[in-house]
Amino acid sequence: MAKKFKFPSELRFDLMSNDWVVIATGRAKRPDMFKTKRKTVKVSKRNCPFCSLSEKEKPTLVMIKGKEIPMDNGVPKNWTTIVIPNKYPAFIPYPRLEPRNEGEFYKTINAVGFQEVLVTKSHTRHMALLPVQHIKEIISAYRLRYISLMNKDFVNHISIFHNHGSEAGASVVHPHSQIITTPLVDADVKKAFLNAKKYYQKNKQCAYCRMNKWEQKTKKRIIFENKEFLVICPFASKAAFQVIISPKKHSPHFEQITEQQREYLAEAFKVALYSIYKGLGDPAYNFYLHTAPADGKKYEYYHWHWTIIPKTSTWAGFEIGTEMEISTIEPEKAAEYLRKQ
Repeated sequence: MAKKFKFPSELRFDLMSNDWVVIATGRAKRPDMFKTKRKTVKVSKRNCPFCSLSEKEKPTLVMIKGKEIPMDNGVPKNWTTIVIPNKYPAFIPYPRLEPRNEGEFYKTINAVGFQEVLVTKSHTRHMALLPVQHIKEIISAYRLRYISLMNKDFVNHISIFHNHGSEAGASVVHPHSQIITTPLVDADVKKAFLNAKKYYQKNKQCAYCRMNKWEQKTKKRIIFENKEFLVICPFASKAAFQVIISPKKHSPHFEQITEQQREYLAEAFKVALYSIYKGLGDPAYNFYLHTAPADGKKYEYYHWHWTIIPKTSTWAGFEIGTEMEISTIEPEKAAEYLRKQ
């Protein structure tokens, strides 16, 4: 009997983005081959813009060991997490939108919004190395700023993201996240909402909840789970070792997360980030939040989640030209490797 031919790669369909990704197993690496020591650029605290905050604009939030504190007397020396306005914002507050057409084809709107930076105290200790309680403080700060910004004029979408390493776009070595509000919801997020809505209308269930239950049943791509959250390498991973942190209970809105859920989310983040740090040699990475827009509409079909994408490769002509990502490790093997870290 002729031996069955095994394809050296496969295409996997992402239900939420309605895109295909390539899992190139024919040129796959062993999991440990992704482990490379990231080059770090040492910057002294003396030259760090986040180690001396006295000259910055007034903070929008100051926390000390998990508690928000008043800012009547300036920035206290024992702060542990702080949020400040971005010194060089792409979006700025303004009382009105001013749409303008240029000819038949082109239109513009002034970039109205808010742009803030969340900074943790340590100059060198990034999130993978922080204790769970400090990660919980960061999550609480994200939530507090989200709630504060969501009802302001022209805020329809709030992007919360974190860049670790210069390859991931971090221009300052000191660990920090960013919070940016926009009057528009970007096309990729809109596409995910549309596909989630179609599934919900057809099946009367949340697609994310159904996928989470399947992952719990098969256990092939789960890295970690606790009472409230799943940490998985998604079936159609857009990059090697992509990780998603998803609540087990259905919820469209991140800002509605409870105190107890923040504790469990911090634990999930700690496991995910430390597994990537240890298993891949502290690679550069981005993580970001996808949640229902802050536009007052109902999104019962959506399910908020965090995505972590390590920088394990560089997009080349195929990926840029087709917007079809190539991953050189199966998510199942990536999850198995990260579970062992």
